[in-house]
Amino acid sequence: MKVAVLGCGTVGSTAVKTLDASNFFDEITIGDVNVKAAEKVASTCKGNVKTVRVDADKPESLGSVMKGSDVVLNCIGPFYKYGPKILSVAISEGVNYVDVCDDLDATQAQLELSGEAERAGVTALIGMGSSPGLANVIAKFCAESLLDVAESVDILHIHGGEPAEGAAVIKHRIHSMMMDIPVFLNGELVTVKLFEESGMSLEEDVDFPGVGTYKVYPYPHPETITLPRYIKGLRNVTNRGTVLPPKYIELTRELVRLGLTSEEPLEVQGQKIAPLEFAVAFILSQRERLLREAGITEPLGCLKIVVKGERGGETLTYSFAFTSRGQGMGEGTGIPAAIGAILMAQGKVAGEGVLPPEACVNPVDVLSLAQQLIKSTGKGELPLVIDVTGEDGVTRRVDIKELFTA
Repeated sequence: MKVAVLGCGTVGSTAVKTLDASNFFDEITIGDVNVKAAEKVASTCKGNVKTVRVDADKPESLGSVMKGSDVVLNCIGPFYKYGPKILSVAISEGVNYVDVCDDLDATQAQLELSGEAERAGVTALIGMGSSPGLANVIAKFCAESLLDVAESVDILHIHGGEPAEGAAVIKHRIHSMMMDIPVFLNGELVTVKLFEESGMSLEEDVDFPGVGTYKVYPYPHPETITLPRYIKGLRNVTNRGTVLPPKYIELTRELVRLGLTSEEPLEVQGQKIAPLEFAVAFILSQRERLLREAGITEPLGCLKIVVKGERGGETLTYSFAFTSRGQGMGEGTGIPAAIGAILMAQGKVAGEGVLPPEACVNPVDVLSLAQQLIKSTGKGELPLVIDVTGEDGVTRRVDIKELFTA
């Protein structure tokens, strides 16, 4: 079994290390434009890990690393720029594909390639990260196993303190703030704007177990357009989140609000400079100071999925919270990505075409493999807290084994 992992940034490097620890693939190839970075990641692995230079802007370069692979795992961002392009190459090469795409417009463009993928006999599992990814899987589990009817899904996330953030991450964040944000409300897909009343009305202070209470904002993640397609009966789906520390995300928000993130170059002392490039560089230059002032010395984060519905005539609300300290976006996204690649190679991703997680993977397979992989990497137990609240308002904490045996 051979897997090609494209991109070895924060997410890709974690995915590679997780795949290496799983011992499932006989050969792992890391493709990145920065070969030295790829070689550094490969040097930390114990298995057969190779490296090759890949230019995501050149289809022939992408195709060369995909040839002969059983699965390609794409971790090259920003996905609004590279997601559909790389998926198209995978389809043309006839290779099954997994990615962690969380850009709405890229997801829509990828879903439009579904017919082409089916004709090529290719299965593409897109958005197999944290949100989207685990969030979709948990929503599916609740709808199919815990409730007669799932009425609402609220996906809430927070993270920060990673050792580093790249320009692609910042550009993705800015891109997300500038676009219309889809939310599924009262059975209809509508859009809101982050800095207008429509978006501000969805802001909420959320308690993230193990992290704290922080204000979350609407995010244009694709769960709001895919979950209503595959989970019948849903009336509301939202995706909201933030980044730590609060002053860091506020800096980004303010630059976007002021219009300092345009890609149209300006002439500055004889040099052509895009405001976006300045904004990204400035944000990154302030990151270390803001983390230090906030006292954040390690990665931390939480993905919280709240699903409300009915069972036996009673209204129930389930809250699943994946919380971690010492781990951040890399683990939260990279480990599910590795799980997606392994399930794809095992033939446990059902169907052909371009599919989100809730359409093609078994939640029990994902959670079971997650536990195995976390143990294999020495991270301990699956960091999951589950609460269920009844109509009487009483909340009790439950063990996941209780839910699986119910």
